[in-house]
Amino acid sequence: MAKIRSEVLSPFRSVRMFFYLAFMASGTLGGLIALARLLPLLSGSASDPARAADTLKGLGIDVAAVSLFAFLYARESKAKDAQVARLAREERLSRLRLRVGAAEGRPFTLSELRGTARLVIVAGPADFVAESFRRSQPFLRELAERAVLAVPFATDGNTPELRLDDGGDEDVIDGGDDVARRSKRLWQLTPVYITEWAQWLDDQKKLAGVPSDSPVYLSLRMDGRVRGSGVGYPPWQAFVAQLPPVKGMWSGLLDGMDGRVL
Repeated sequence: MAKIRSEVLSPFRSVRMFFYLAFMASGTLGGLIALARLLPLLSGSASDPARAADTLKGLGIDVAAVSLFAFLYARESKAKDAQVARLAREERLSRLRLRVGAAEGRPFTLSELRGTARLVIVAGPADFVAESFRRSQPFLRELAERAVLAVPFATDGNTPELRLDDGGDEDVIDGGDDVARRSKRLWQLTPVYITEWAQWLDDQKKLAGVPSDSPVYLSLRMDGRVRGSGVGYPPWQAFVAQLPPVKGMWSGLLDGMDGRVL
């Protein structure tokens, strides 16, 4: 599936790689012919310096052409492998499961939230997750307006304490509107099958060169693809500034403006 998606996202890559191979084959054949002509011209009584110089020039052009197209082919191949690997990781991510609340409701995959929510995965010790939650409280309403949902994943096996402060925004805590209700549900997703989550995060950290014990966050686009990640606390204020609301005059217009894919 990842290879098929790669072809869809880069439909002309295979065509370019085919022509690179064809040009390499043509240059190699031309170089061999030039070399076969050059050797007799440089040896024995049939030596002809003028013709040898022209043949040597043609051989140099063939070698340069083969080198150029070999470089272009290798670059395309590397980009293709990187894209397929990234898409494969995204497919694995989309199959990870969640549930609403600690032990209630049926598990569902991340892919079921595509088009409806922007997930922010917060992974680290329970204290780190709790502090990330505390830092998000001033922006709960704005994050809810942008369909942001947090996925707290405590890597130390402890349960973080995620409770709204009594002194928080009254509209968020006690409000009866839809945004207020969604604000209170922003941190209610719970990962299911922890081993699969831990394995996926470990693979991501290895690819990014991040120590396995580092607390990290990953921000997903509305289509479920990774738009940003980093070590440390999620930049909630930056999310509010960068992401468009999902209702009102911006509804639908900026759905694709979630940021570039990493």
